[in-house]
Amino acid sequence: MHVQDTHWSSAAAIAPHGGAVNAAAGNGRADGPRTAPLRVDAQRNLEHVLRAAREVFGELGYGAPMEDVARRARVGVGTVYRRFPSKDVLVRRIAEEETARLTEQARAALGQEDEPWSALSRFLRTSVASGAGRLLPPQVLAGAAQDSAGSAGAVDEARVPQQRAQPAGGELRLVPGESAGAAEDSGVGVLLDVVGQLVERARAAGELRPDVSVGDVLLVIATAAPSLPDAAQQAAASARLLDILLEGLRSRPA
Repeated sequence: MHVQDTHWSSAAAIAPHGGAVNAAAGNGRADGPRTAPLRVDAQRNLEHVLRAAREVFGELGYGAPMEDVARRARVGVGTVYRRFPSKDVLVRRIAEEETARLTEQARAALGQEDEPWSALSRFLRTSVASGAGRLLPPQVLAGAAQDSAGSAGAVDEARVPQQRAQPAGGELRLVPGESAGAAEDSGVGVLLDVVGQLVERARAAGELRPDVSVGDVLLVIATAAPSLPDAAQQAAASARLLDILLEGLRSRPA
């Protein structure tokens, strides 16, 4: 997976969960609420742009140019910029949608699987199959990598400093120094909270290695979803890689 710099500041927030991105980063311009629905052709163009953006960013990373998105959507680049005044706005829209999708997949696993390991593995398999891991917000993956590095070799919760509960709300953070408000606004805090529940249940049941963190789980989702030109090969490679990674996560008797 290629995660490239999109010049996001550490406090830059994606739209609230379920909300719409309404401002361009850094220029103060706001895209206020519309008083009338989009025309049919405008709505169709928007859907094409969003679909193309998910495909292009999933294949090439968030560093891919807007021209590639326009070409894939078969619209002029001006059409893309009319809907998204800057690339940063489009990136945030896609990242927010994928974060929300992962959160719903985690909730479904929690609600529909009684066995802790089955719940965690179901979430991982569903998320990898959907390809959402390739479109997680860049700062989350950077935090996940730091979280995992910090927890390497850890044997108890005290040695996983980046995965910690907040005094209010019980949310988990991955990025040191990130404000709780930024995490809540982006929807990332909710994702970390729900995935944290899956991790804690599996750990408490003795089925997950004690040093595995939420960051490790997010990295599994990201790395087990390679982008290959052939869809069948991609599905087979993802399934095989995930099987190997799941074996690495699972606790084994001494």
